[in-house]
Amino acid sequence: MSIRHFLNLMDLSRKELLALTDRAIELKKMQRAGEIYEPLKNKVLGMIFEKSSTRTRVSFETGMIQFGGSAIFLSPKDTQLGRGEPIADSARVLSQMVDIIMIRTFAHEKLKTFANHSTIPVINALTDQSHPCQLLADMQCYHEQRGSIQGKTVAWVGDGNNMCYSYINAARQWDFKLKVACPKGYEPDSELVKIAGDAVEIIYDPMQACTNADLIVTDVWASMGQEEEQAKREKDFAIYQVNDDLMAQADKDAIFMHCLPAHRGEEVSASVIDGPQSVVWDEAGNRLHAQKALLEFLMKENAGSNS
Repeated sequence: MSIRHFLNLMDLSRKELLALTDRAIELKKMQRAGEIYEPLKNKVLGMIFEKSSTRTRVSFETGMIQFGGSAIFLSPKDTQLGRGEPIADSARVLSQMVDIIMIRTFAHEKLKTFANHSTIPVINALTDQSHPCQLLADMQCYHEQRGSIQGKTVAWVGDGNNMCYSYINAARQWDFKLKVACPKGYEPDSELVKIAGDAVEIIYDPMQACTNADLIVTDVWASMGQEEEQAKREKDFAIYQVNDDLMAQADKDAIFMHCLPAHRGEEVSASVIDGPQSVVWDEAGNRLHAQKALLEFLMKENAGSNS
């Protein structure tokens, strides 16, 4: 039996992703009702972080505790991963000691190498290429706020980065139209856009991209590791701030999302992120429930594969 990993949204079928959303909503209701549900009793999640984190670490660790299991935080400075041990060796060793692994790193190839040598499921908790766990939370949030996102229009405003990459895959899987507004030179991967076909359109004018949109999403202009580009990016992205004027172009029932952390006054105005159309706090909170649904799914799918 081959191991099922979650390295990007295309690793699951559309049916499985929709079921994860339903399950996440159900688990959220159970947790808020105070129901004790511990399907991962005595199971251990290994959490490898090469990038700093707030929401990812807290949501995965809390999720494992609520499921009756536990989580171990692993950083390069505290393990042999930071001293040059081959990734394949680390994967083989950790597979013997924990039950599931999540990795937050820079290079996506490092994540793939780890998964290729792991005999337990591996979760992508963010790489420079994609951030699929965030999309699970975002899709759950939209469903809770407005119902099915199928057939809707989503405007991505900003860099063609890892979040944009995951939104392109989400457009394919959840069947919505994605309009990407970005400056020239900051477009998402051309091959990915080509594969997505009619689901994705690159539009350089943010006002045009947001016209009649049902959901507007953005992210920081300079991601982790790009801090030295901050000044140039502030200039290049000046007209791509999500503000009241941009939101006014969208559908009257449109909502705003941001994966956080946010820089008010840069990619989004305070009036938008703290305004009535913003759902960023529910979006962030859903990281817990969406990832619990994912953990439960992967552990069930891979049951017995490491015996």
